[in-house]
Amino acid sequence: MELIDLSVAIEHDTPSDPPSMPTEIDYWDHVKGAQHMKGFFPGSSDADLPKGLGWAVEYIKLTTHSGTHLDAPWHFHPTMNNGEPARTIDQAPLEWCLSDGVSIRFDDKPDGYKVTAKDMEQAFEKIEYRLKPLDIVLVCSGAAPYWGTAEYLIRGCGMGREATLWLLDRGVKIVGTDAWSWDRPLPLIAEEYSKTRDASLIWEGHFAGIEKEYYHMEKMTNIDKLPPYGFKVACFPIKIKAASAGWVRPVAMIP
Repeated sequence: MELIDLSVAIEHDTPSDPPSMPTEIDYWDHVKGAQHMKGFFPGSSDADLPKGLGWAVEYIKLTTHSGTHLDAPWHFHPTMNNGEPARTIDQAPLEWCLSDGVSIRFDDKPDGYKVTAKDMEQAFEKIEYRLKPLDIVLVCSGAAPYWGTAEYLIRGCGMGREATLWLLDRGVKIVGTDAWSWDRPLPLIAEEYSKTRDASLIWEGHFAGIEKEYYHMEKMTNIDKLPPYGFKVACFPIKIKAASAGWVRPVAMIP
């Protein structure tokens, strides 16, 4: 079996996140860790530790949407399924997080392109695959090569409302993208909205979750290395009480 890591690393101050959502990692090396460690053992000295060195520790300040993560319906709206209380990430059904995977490619689309239901239909016709309930659908958006740069925020295509509902109507519960957002890049949506004042453009892929419950992964990688189907995906989120998302390390398992 071949395992493919579909996650990016959580990094200090990556330019691939906007300034309003910084990630800060304070690395304590073994020297600094020794000072901390000796506090747990009163009277101890450097001589009591191997070469005077203690443990290494990292202190991290981040959001639940930093790095590769799984968004819960609560992120989209207080309700889902047209009125039910939206589930938070600690309430995500774990049986949905291990299932058959399907990968589709829209990396030939221009940056900011809105994927439609027709595009989805054609993509599955192209790979000759018929979706079944609980398939995990992963989208190659075209943004992945720009991870680690500020350009990442404006690269790749995004899923529109009708494309998202097209998947959900077929029983899909978990999807993923290698872009910063399941929707089109937010700066590009904002630019279009400023010209048209069309409110239906705002976060339409996410807001589809108000109508039908679903979860999506963002900031994935290596989707382009996957076959169209014939593999499993595991994507169990970190259990954060009442949170809108949880960090996840999705893995594709190819027989």
